[in-house]
Amino acid sequence: MNNRIRCCIFDWAGTTVDYGCFAPLEVFVRVFEKRGITITEQEARAPMGMAKREHIRELCRIPRIASQWNDRFGADPADSDVESLYADFEPMLFECLSGYSRPIDGVIETVSLLKQKGVKIGSTTGYTRAMMEIVAPEAARLGYSPDSLVTPDDVSEGRPAPWMIYRNCERLNIWPLSSVVKIGDTVADIKEGVNASVWSVGVIVGSSEMGLTKDAYDALCDAEKQQNRQRVRRVFSDAGASFVIDTIAELPDLIETIEEQMKGVFNG
Repeated sequence: MNNRIRCCIFDWAGTTVDYGCFAPLEVFVRVFEKRGITITEQEARAPMGMAKREHIRELCRIPRIASQWNDRFGADPADSDVESLYADFEPMLFECLSGYSRPIDGVIETVSLLKQKGVKIGSTTGYTRAMMEIVAPEAARLGYSPDSLVTPDDVSEGRPAPWMIYRNCERLNIWPLSSVVKIGDTVADIKEGVNASVWSVGVIVGSSEMGLTKDAYDALCDAEKQQNRQRVRRVFSDAGASFVIDTIAELPDLIETIEEQMKGVFNG
């Protein structure tokens, strides 16, 4: 039991569905635009992976955004402003979520291989339970359905806190933590895994951190693709990732590598 992986816990948007994680990105930009505040795509993506209310709070702390807010409203964004922004964000996101629930290429096949090996499939997200009640059934209809889904609503604090990972392990009766792999596409995902003391794996292609649509990525020349992958790899490595893979399809082979390392530790 001590030398094999028993559970993989996946993020949702940008990792298993919604290539490039575009559903929340567009809505973040729109809710600030509604108030005359311009935010860049890079700024909107920076806190990606966090619970969405906390994501908005972090955006309001970015100096350039706070400065615009102060110029327009005469004060820095307050908690009441965060709540007002979130009140607009939620229904706008609900309107588009079902269209961003398609599994990313390789996810269904990879999960099938893992399940054949007896690996349980958990999941965590920055979406609320109500949001996932839209995404999860549509993803299931298209072929992806994890054994467990935990949202920030189910715990005291979302990412980068480890509680959603622990709740998955509890529900699936998985221990020790050394038998768990967390897979995600944002810095918040990596830190969630690190803080939970599990294997933390970043996936590059299709990630929010890369921030490209599939068509945009496919249109790049080989050198440009490599440059983008190297950039994201550095970000994940700097965040503390145990491993970084290009695509989700590499995960089964990576798990074999991890299990070989575990054998060395427990048998050494």
